Amino acid sequence: MNAKRKGTRNEHRSRRLLETAGYCVTRAAGSLGAWDLIGVSATDFVLVQCKSNRAPSPAERETLAGFACPSNCKRLVHVWRDRQRWPEVREL
Repeated sequence: MNAKRKGTRNEHRSRRLLETAGYCVTRAAGSLGAWDLIGVSATDFVLVQCKSNRAPSPAERETLAGFACPSNCKRLVHVWRDRQRWPEVREL
């Protein structure tokens, strides 16, 4: 499987998890921005960066952690490992 397809598949998997948790989710496909998914609920919202088989690099973590957002926003990284059912979720 090529890397782009794997990344897209994992973004869709993360999207389904967030929708199950009650978020209305938008996927920022092809935007090349800092965040892959934006989820909004009645009380808060989440910004999610999806990774396949590796954690973000120190430079990526710095960019994501430095992203300005309100206090009711969670910044998450979903790391999907091969053949794993659930992602490793890290909050920044």
